[in-house]
Amino acid sequence: MTEFEELVDAHYQPLYRFAYSLAKNPDGASDLVQQTFCIWAQKGHQLKDRSKAKTWLFTTLFREHLAQARKQSRFSDSEIDEIEYQMPSHDDQSDRKLDGKRAVSMLNKLDEVFRVPLTLFYLQQHSYKEIAKILEVPIGTIMSRISRGKKQLRSHMSQEPASAPKKVIQMNPEYLENHG
Repeated sequence: MTEFEELVDAHYQPLYRFAYSLAKNPDGASDLVQQTFCIWAQKGHQLKDRSKAKTWLFTTLFREHLAQARKQSRFSDSEIDEIEYQMPSHDDQSDRKLDGKRAVSMLNKLDEVFRVPLTLFYLQQHSYKEIAKILEVPIGTIMSRISRGKKQLRSHMSQEPASAPKKVIQMNPEYLENHG
């Protein structure tokens, strides 16, 4: 296995999850990851310390996302439809998956300034220091954004209870007795 193949095997899934949190659709996420690995193929040899490859890949992916967002905002004539991720629930952990889906949905409602650091910290398990390098901002800013993002996420989640019924129907017990 080549060094490039090992790099792809080691980092594809975490990069895809991060890309999905940015692009909010599978095709956009795949494109971001593919572009990131293409850039690595072209410029990766310039990285002298190979232990920093993971951070380099996440930084490159984030920069590509920002570049695409700028390009879309300049050249787009219409709104881009966002596709919501649908998680099928076929096993006994369906409640847990639905709660995870809800958490990701709430996370996606946050402004990118807060969503990106939260995603990198909680879903990708990056340290504050690594996130600061990836996003090229001071570590104190990262700590503040994560703290403020968590507060916003808690607020969103408390405003929309997970198991609250959307519609309550009043039943007449006499009807059930007569027609049941």
